[in-house]
Amino acid sequence: MSSFPCDSLTVLSKCNVVPHKNSTLGDLKLSLSDLNMLLSHYIQKGCLFTSPSLPPNTLIPHLTNALSHTLSLFPPFAGRLKTDADGYVYITCNDAGVDFIHATAVDISAADLLSTSDVHPTFNQFFPFHHKISYTAHSSPIMAFQVTELVDGVFIGCAVCHATTDGATLWNFFNAFAAISRGETFSPSKLPDFRRDSILTSKVVLRLPKEIKVTFDVDAPFRQRIFSFSGEVIQKLKATVNKGRLVFTPKHVDVAVELMAKLNTDTEQKIATKGVSAETTEISSFQSLCALMWQCVTRARNMEKSKVTTFRTAVNIRQRMKPKLGNSYFGNALQSISTSATVGDLVSKDLQWCAEQLNRSVKAFDSATVQRNVENWEREPKCYELGNHDGGTVQMGSSPRFPMYDNDFGWGPPIAVRSGGANKFDGKLSAFPGRTGSGAVDVEVVLAADTMARLESDPQFMLYVSA
Repeated sequence: MSSFPCDSLTVLSKCNVVPHKNSTLGDLKLSLSDLNMLLSHYIQKGCLFTSPSLPPNTLIPHLTNALSHTLSLFPPFAGRLKTDADGYVYITCNDAGVDFIHATAVDISAADLLSTSDVHPTFNQFFPFHHKISYTAHSSPIMAFQVTELVDGVFIGCAVCHATTDGATLWNFFNAFAAISRGETFSPSKLPDFRRDSILTSKVVLRLPKEIKVTFDVDAPFRQRIFSFSGEVIQKLKATVNKGRLVFTPKHVDVAVELMAKLNTDTEQKIATKGVSAETTEISSFQSLCALMWQCVTRARNMEKSKVTTFRTAVNIRQRMKPKLGNSYFGNALQSISTSATVGDLVSKDLQWCAEQLNRSVKAFDSATVQRNVENWEREPKCYELGNHDGGTVQMGSSPRFPMYDNDFGWGPPIAVRSGGANKFDGKLSAFPGRTGSGAVDVEVVLAADTMARLESDPQFMLYVSA
């Protein structure tokens, strides 16, 4: 894979950007979902654009001004963390500001960055705060931006303390930044909700370990590649895992038989629907894709059949709680869903079986589960442990529902979305919406080199991957 030397990037300037208006927001107590992320890296996400219509001497002041106005809507990002005498951690909204870096990479084009099958290593240079741990936001900015000029484009990279935000809040901020940059008013319905009155705000104190570090080996070698799946392919995948699963009540038997005939379901299954009363259960397109990833990555790892493999995915619990949180709730509102199976079962059974295991876990994850997880954390408060400690874990992050391509700063939407080197380890997957829309999904896959090579040689997997 081609690469560029580290000195291809030159930092031209660095400044501190403060909110346009002074904050009137008081200290925000970190929720238990926030505290979970204190030992994780800062989130790093960014967008690649074609060249802006503005020259650099105009572009940078324009973006810092837009960022300043955006921070007035999201003042916690311009603050710092603080821990009080009792051990509670807060965001103090003190308008201390965020870092803003202007850099150039004059020998690199957008085509260079997108020409390799693996994620180009130069992308790591386009983000501030490489491998910075969220706890350190006690003494340094919670957020930083880096704008890097390329030969024929620009990359806008963001790093933000994970203990203050999840992906939903981050992309809401990114969208606001872009809207204000292009001269529009950010939708009032998407303004952040800073309330701290839910079950996530705990009275329990988290005691951190003496050594502040992430829970995985940051020096372990791996490859990372983005696999693209078209909307059409994902719908075929969904149809495959749902084939023969539609069940109807007696009054719908005739319709059931007709629909099942169209699905090429055999006669015995048609007859079996008569007199059966049950709800229709559909496995979603994303669960179908997750099942494919879990099965194929596990097969590529070539592990003992008796070993247990686990698929973990972060779930947005804003709408799963009682009472529900609004979609614009500021902060982390995440819990984890885990599904386990033996390697032998996962690789020998069909894709529908794998998808059904994931679907069962998702269906069972209700408000009672959220409450139970809160109670479990309060009994044993600790940070979430990222990593693949048993060799059999696959962990999905991010979401194809995040509006990553809704970021037009005034010269068109992104041509690609990328992440930095944060929180990456063997088995880490991240789902992005595909640039083409229409239900397309890109999955960033991080694997050991030999595992990645076997995945790329898997005909079942590559059958679904778009060129």
